[in-house]
Amino acid sequence: MRVDAKVEGPRQSMSWLHTWISILLGWLLYVVFFTGTLSFFQNEISVWMKPELHQSLTNQSQQQQLHTALTVLNQKEPNAGSWNIRLPSDRSTTIDVSARAVGENPRGRRGGNQMVLDSATGQIIEARETRGGGFLYRFHFELYGMPRIWGRWIVGVATLFMFVAIISGIITHKKIFKDFFTFRPGKGQRSWLDAHNATAVFALPFHIMITFSGLLLLMYMFMPWAMNSAYQGGRDEFFRELNPERFQNQQQQNQPQLNQQQNQQQNQQQGERQAGQQQRAENHQAGENPQRRNAEQQGRGEQAQSRQNGNRGEENQARVNQNATHQNAENRNSENRGERGQGEGDRGEREEAPAFPPAPMADLSVMLQYAQSQWKDNPVSNITVVNPNTTASEVEFRATHSDSLLDRNSTPTLKFNGVTGELLPAEAATPSLAPSKVYTLLTWLHMARGVDTAMRWLLFLSGVIGTMMVATGLVLWVVKRTPNIQKLGYTPFGHRVVEVLNIASIIGLPIACAGYFWANRFIPAQMADRTDWEIRTFLIVWLLTLIYAMLRKHRQAWLELLALATAMYLFTPIINLATGGRALWSSIYHGQWVVASFDIVCLILAAIFAYSYYKLKRYQSTPPKKKAVKATSKTDKTVTSNDASTAEEQSA
Repeated sequence: MRVDAKVEGPRQSMSWLHTWISILLGWLLYVVFFTGTLSFFQNEISVWMKPELHQSLTNQSQQQQLHTALTVLNQKEPNAGSWNIRLPSDRSTTIDVSARAVGENPRGRRGGNQMVLDSATGQIIEARETRGGGFLYRFHFELYGMPRIWGRWIVGVATLFMFVAIISGIITHKKIFKDFFTFRPGKGQRSWLDAHNATAVFALPFHIMITFSGLLLLMYMFMPWAMNSAYQGGRDEFFRELNPERFQNQQQQNQPQLNQQQNQQQNQQQGERQAGQQQRAENHQAGENPQRRNAEQQGRGEQAQSRQNGNRGEENQARVNQNATHQNAENRNSENRGERGQGEGDRGEREEAPAFPPAPMADLSVMLQYAQSQWKDNPVSNITVVNPNTTASEVEFRATHSDSLLDRNSTPTLKFNGVTGELLPAEAATPSLAPSKVYTLLTWLHMARGVDTAMRWLLFLSGVIGTMMVATGLVLWVVKRTPNIQKLGYTPFGHRVVEVLNIASIIGLPIACAGYFWANRFIPAQMADRTDWEIRTFLIVWLLTLIYAMLRKHRQAWLELLALATAMYLFTPIINLATGGRALWSSIYHGQWVVASFDIVCLILAAIFAYSYYKLKRYQSTPPKKKAVKATSKTDKTVTSNDASTAEEQSA
């Protein structure tokens, strides 16, 4: 019920909720949408920000690329515990290889000796350090400059209110689907409302999916009480029961390392016991013969004096000799333990040595050809070799795309015996329950995992529409209230805050991203902490746009920052060419779309910002097409004409 005692219906009561939730969190939601949309192509952004990778052409066959990778691995890491090879794809230009020691997880994301190879020559490429698209991806749901858990809570709460705003917006607009086909340009507030409705309805399923799935990704952080109360081990035990195959594989992969650690601990304890027994026996024997004990003490004293006199001034060499003496003593104590090792260096060598007898491997190109015949429309992405060049070697081929978005383990894989080349039987997958399928579908679509290029671009375009929906809503809030503000004769503080934050978010964030890309090229590649300085440049440029919006008038700030954004994105492909990257026409000619698509999107953004500048600049000088009220006298005609002109300027 309103203040005037009139009863509001559901649609009217939802209007204020939609308006104020949107404006209070609209700027943060715009940042989340904008950076999240860019995150669909975070790998492509990272490749563009490493111009050293642009010269690697991918016009070879996968058999040739596999041969190149195996040649380097056999030269650099012949005794590794596992190899991992990632072949070039439509999202990368290089061959990424890694070698891990015996006992390390062969399928781990981090660790090991990682190398980036030129696809054609096999040369190791030393690319500059950068966070690339990973920074924008993390900023999307963790923000920056605060503990990760805080950032996730802030974004999670904003996502929850975003979901409420979408539902309340659907209820508020009873003619929402009819308004989708209605757009009236040049009508001021009406035009902004039509644009807001059109962008909201056009990708409405995406808006609901992306918001709800974002909440699902954070639900274990929001609501951990059920897991903690039902499972004694809390979240870990819950996830172990939810996905037993994953934890079983991890346990099997880590079991050799755990067994090795246990054996080392047992050997160390046994050696300490034997050393204690030997020491007690020597003490007992020395106690029975005092003359022998005195002779041994005198001999040890003479040896210590000799070492002190012979190595005075060479302190480091004395430490080495002392360590060697200590190691020899340990070796004498460990003779019955099978020569446990001589220090950390020898132990490291034993860990890197193969645990199985050496044996030549079968031709992996034949296995690759068989995998390609099984997945005709799904190219091979990863090749993992466990225990290479041994009798226990296994080779696993993994496809690029998943067969289904409903199951996490639906990516096609084939395993072969590395020595005989025999195809190994596939492990039976545990069927997922219906709730798990729904969760996997929504979260994988949110992160664009396992999708092909066409679906990725569709998600990207939907994200662009969602970003425009939030931006038009923020502008609509200001445009709708401008006539009343102008009647007051001054701009209230709250209204001015909204104007400034709109400019800093809607146009300031794209400028900050362009500054991030420029900093990647202008900061020296060998500079210390260059990764941090790229991020600092992003934040500094963003802060400068906020300050600029505070110092300039509202309309002038919009025009000048739109012009700046146009120039920055227009010159980004040129800077790419001037700083070692591949030119746009060369990328298109060689089919290197992972680089060309970035430059093309920059040019499209420059065109959008230039068109926005043109429309805003032109609209200011456009005379009114018709009078708002029919004049009855000469005086009224003058007043009405002035009012119409004022209304047109307000709507701009």
